[in-house]
Amino acid sequence: MSGELLNNLGERLLPAPRNGGFRLDDYWVWCGSAVQGEDGRFHLFASRWPKWLPMHPGWLTSSEIVRASADRPEGPYVLEEVVLKPRGAEYWDGRSTHNPHIVKHGDIYILYYMGSTHPLPEPVPGEVLDLEDPRVIVARANKRVGIAVSTSVFGPWERMDAPILPTRPRRFDSFLTSNPAPCVRGDGSALLIYKARRYEGQVHGKMTIGVASAEHYPGPYRVLSEEPVFPPEFHIEDPFIRHTGHGYELIAKDMEGNLCGEKHGGIHAVSPDGLHWRLSDSPKSYSRTIRWDDGTVQTMGNLERPFILFQNGKPTHLFAAVANGPGGFRHATHTWNQVIPIAEE
Repeated sequence: MSGELLNNLGERLLPAPRNGGFRLDDYWVWCGSAVQGEDGRFHLFASRWPKWLPMHPGWLTSSEIVRASADRPEGPYVLEEVVLKPRGAEYWDGRSTHNPHIVKHGDIYILYYMGSTHPLPEPVPGEVLDLEDPRVIVARANKRVGIAVSTSVFGPWERMDAPILPTRPRRFDSFLTSNPAPCVRGDGSALLIYKARRYEGQVHGKMTIGVASAEHYPGPYRVLSEEPVFPPEFHIEDPFIRHTGHGYELIAKDMEGNLCGEKHGGIHAVSPDGLHWRLSDSPKSYSRTIRWDDGTVQTMGNLERPFILFQNGKPTHLFAAVANGPGGFRHATHTWNQVIPIAEE
């Protein structure tokens, strides 16, 4: 499929600057999506939550989306503001905002994200918060995809009173919608890939991927398939998609490693219409192993939530949420957003 620019991405990744990206000493930092603002500088939208909470599942109850800025795409990024603050349990996104993905369409900035809420007391330092906590259980069930819009990267941001992707009874997305991966086309229409789970009695089902579209990015969005887009063995998360001119391509996290040969490495897939996807002939897109600019090589505990910055129509930087440790959220002691330059083809 002509126009593909993200296949074999790992072969074009340059050494990553150790002092680049975005870090906060007292917060877990995750996700990460960047845009060049009207001021000519680069603005990174990321998630954070305090380190006195566990990395997982603290994000479910207490994540907020922040903006940081830098003179160069690779950073280092400096915190500027909280973009989406907690706004009350009565709102669908009132307690947690996560998974930011920033898009600029014309003069409008569109911030796709996951929001959640729960009606219970907020966690406080010293409390134990785990997956069995009622706040976590309710917050997970209330995960939904929404958008906020602004005419400036500095805000103010208009938040919607309802998500753009509510759950649908008896469907594969009856329990939650999350992890938005949008592609807003030149005419303002949008294709949106998202993560979903089915409600199965007292528990939720396995992670699946859905596709929705809208004639204009604010919505309404219509889910294009009655079943998940990918078969169960196509176990992926955190897709990033783009229009190639003749179809679509994506990179995504390989949850098991049976698609690209590396657990939590990146896969590459293509589609003529955004609905029917196939793995590329060379399915591996990138690895969790980073080459640093000091000459060392490191396999990260986590490297996910990929986002590609395009400049003048070319991919120039890979942004990824990374964690130290041997792997898995519970083993991390520090997380940040890392930026890796991409060489020109």
